[in-house]
Amino acid sequence: MSLKRTLVGIVRSQEGTSDRVKDPQMKTRYYNLSRDKAWEEVSSVLKKIPGYKMLHEVPSVGEITLEKRTAFGRTVDITVSILSVSPVRSAVDIYSASRGSLGDMGANYRIILQLFAVIDKKLSAHKVVQ
Repeated sequence: MSLKRTLVGIVRSQEGTSDRVKDPQMKTRYYNLSRDKAWEEVSSVLKKIPGYKMLHEVPSVGEITLEKRTAFGRTVDITVSILSVSPVRSAVDIYSASRGSLGDMGANYRIILQLFAVIDKKLSAHKVVQ
């Protein structure tokens, strides 16, 4: 992780992915799967990650809410969104926010990268390279 990310993390306590971010690692991920199939795969892999607690699943909307405790005792709320782009293509976005008033020192950025690494590994055969 770069020094810039750590410095930004001093004042910022949230991070999210989208198509419009400059950092290529934080771009929305696309998979050649229907939303229902992507939901099943992502949901099953997120349930198995140690240290994360699944709080809520809403299959009709495509959102999974997770919670993680950091080493410093802070609580991080994570929302994973699975969207249908076409009948055979889905998109996955992640938003992570730390509770509290101070920055997170880049913890949300690292959490998103960790979750994407796990999801990308599980769905590697279906990943759309951009």
